[in-house]
Amino acid sequence: MTNNNLEVATVGGGCFWCTEAVFQEVRGIQKVVSGYTGGKAPGRPTYREICSGLTGHAEVVQITFDPAIVSYDDILIIFMTTHDPTSLNRQGADAGTQYRSVIYFHNNEQEKKAKVVLHEMQVVYEEPIVTELSPLGIFYDAEEYHQDYYKNNSEQGYCQAVINPKLARLRKLHTDKLLDK
Repeated sequence: MTNNNLEVATVGGGCFWCTEAVFQEVRGIQKVVSGYTGGKAPGRPTYREICSGLTGHAEVVQITFDPAIVSYDDILIIFMTTHDPTSLNRQGADAGTQYRSVIYFHNNEQEKKAKVVLHEMQVVYEEPIVTELSPLGIFYDAEEYHQDYYKNNSEQGYCQAVINPKLARLRKLHTDKLLDK
C-alpha cells in the first residue's frame, strides 16, 4: 500500500554518513538519501568538488517520512541532539563549510517549525546554536557508494569511531522513536 501523505525533510549535520545512519533507525522514515545542496557550482557536483569547499554545497540527507508516525518536529529534535549544532562548519575532525549544521526547509510551514525548534533547543546547549536555516535549492543525490554507507561499512574505522557514538546517543535519547529490531 502506498502512502501519498509522505513528507520530505532535508538536513545536514556534518558527514552525511552519520546523519543517514541515525535516521535509518527511526520509525516512520521511509527513505534516507545522502546528497548535496546549498551551493552555487554549475551542474551536478561531485564528492571531490564538495570536499574542496569551493562549491558551497553541504553534505545533507533528504528524509522521506510519514508524519502520522514521526513528525517534522521530532525529526528536527532528533537531528539537533545527534550532532553538535553549536560547532560552526565542523563536526569532530570533519571541518569545512560542507560539514555545516543546516536545516533546508521545503515550505513556509517547515521554516516556521524549524525556527521554533531551534529556539527551544537553545536551552539544551551552553554555546549558541549556529545551525543555518535556509530554503532548499537543488538537491543532488550523492554517488552510489555514499548511500547506505553505515549499513555497508559498519566495521570500518570511521563508522566505529564516529557513527557508533551518534547511534548510541540516538538510542539513549529517542528510544520511543526507534524501529523495532
